[in-house]
Amino acid sequence: MKTKETATIISQECLCPGIYSMRMAANIAKTASPGQFISVYSNNGARLLPRPISICETDGSSIRIVYRVAGAGTEEFSHMSEGDRIDILGPNGNGFFKALREEVTSDTKALLIGGGIGIPPMLELAKQLSKKCCVTVVAGYRNAEQTFLIQDLERYGKVYVATDDGSMGYGGTVIDAIRENNITCDLMFACGPKPMLAGVKKLSEDINRPAYVSMEERMACGIGACLGCVCTTTDKDEHSKVNNKRVCVDGPVFAASEVVL
Repeated sequence: MKTKETATIISQECLCPGIYSMRMAANIAKTASPGQFISVYSNNGARLLPRPISICETDGSSIRIVYRVAGAGTEEFSHMSEGDRIDILGPNGNGFFKALREEVTSDTKALLIGGGIGIPPMLELAKQLSKKCCVTVVAGYRNAEQTFLIQDLERYGKVYVATDDGSMGYGGTVIDAIRENNITCDLMFACGPKPMLAGVKKLSEDINRPAYVSMEERMACGIGACLGCVCTTTDKDEHSKVNNKRVCVDGPVFAASEVVL
């Protein structure tokens, strides 16, 4: 059950230009799972809407978020430090494990694919899956200067890096890196920009392996009321009679076969 609370910041650091890692003590950590997100509220009363940020790690007493400074709200968050307090709501959305808990066995080869700011939710997922199966991660970045969380991910599995300009790892997309390195899997999990997720969906169809994607959409309320984060799906909603679902409450994780990319 989601709750709103005032969390206390434990630590914050800049991982690379424009990317920050914040850890906060919060009761939400007791129930948070990989793939879910929290809504983070500004302390400035003029900014009414919260910022949705994926959960990077949780240990039962604290939550870690890794976010990109993209506007006034996240700029405000980046200047906070240990001891500061901040209002949050969560855990929000359906994560990776809600539908997949029964599908993962000790023989499963799980492939985790993250692109840019879609990489942080892969960390907690990698941590949890590594207790049950073999994990491989492919992480895509713009360039070497913009890389982050690689060493964290390497604690839980083999990590391949792809960069747009070839300055680190494989030069090209994450899909190119998967094909170039002949990476095989039984299940795929992905989070990143829509073109990347479309590539993951196509790959899953080509190799006949299921894929589950965490959709990145602009969210306003984060609770399903504003309909600002609707995505198109293959299933028709019984109430509205349209092929739409709300990313913030029906997702953000969907089976790749369920969404139109």
